[in-house]
Amino acid sequence: MLRVVSANLNGIRSAASKGFFEWMTRSDADIVCVQELKAQAADLTESMKHPAGYHGFFHHAEKKGYSGVGLYCRQTPDRVIYGMGHERFDAEGRFIRADFGMLSVISVYLPSGSSSEERQQAKFEFLAAFQPLLQMMQQEQRQFVICGDWNIAHQPIDLKNWKGNLKNSGFLPEERQWLTDLYASGWVDVYRQCYPTAGEEGYTWWSNRGQAYANNVGWRIDLQVATPAIAAQAKQGYVYKDQKFSDHAPLVMDYLDMP
Repeated sequence: MLRVVSANLNGIRSAASKGFFEWMTRSDADIVCVQELKAQAADLTESMKHPAGYHGFFHHAEKKGYSGVGLYCRQTPDRVIYGMGHERFDAEGRFIRADFGMLSVISVYLPSGSSSEERQQAKFEFLAAFQPLLQMMQQEQRQFVICGDWNIAHQPIDLKNWKGNLKNSGFLPEERQWLTDLYASGWVDVYRQCYPTAGEEGYTWWSNRGQAYANNVGWRIDLQVATPAIAAQAKQGYVYKDQKFSDHAPLVMDYLDMP
């Protein structure tokens, strides 16, 4: 079995202080993809870089206290790729890929467009730049699991207050269509494949405003998106909510084996 976790930490140092790494070492995960490090290389302690039993790899943003992604894995990768080959977004630390045999696992952090129209346009630019890269991956004859905070809820089942968010970033028609097109091209939303019905919403993010977390007014924006053969090996998963490490909760998926 291969257990893969995706977790937006909203600050690796903050999450560490709330017990994230203690949970991670107990989680029996083989690969853990993390996003929104909000830290530079010099800010990471040895226990953050190399938690017990794991190798850590990171793509930091140039701007301090901003973005950044990482990957923890029990097995040493054959190769690690830092960045997606796009100067602007690579400076923001949004993509890291590790290859293991014929499997590649990616940690990605898509921009949020909620703070301003400028950031929404940057998000659209990222989607436009990411799409051809996803198409190239499909030509590699490899299996991919792409973990991350995609900052898009796809369908009404994926957020509590969908009617009130039809004109808001994260649920805009253009963003949702981008995901629809992605899945139509062959990529698979692994959690939703395993849990397709209402009552299995799988929310992973809750606003800090009001009582969103207490009332489970959430969004499912942390995803594991995979190529079909490895997606077919996914048999179960869950969102871990017994402890709160950030405004997101880790998404855990179990894959039976490599196809």
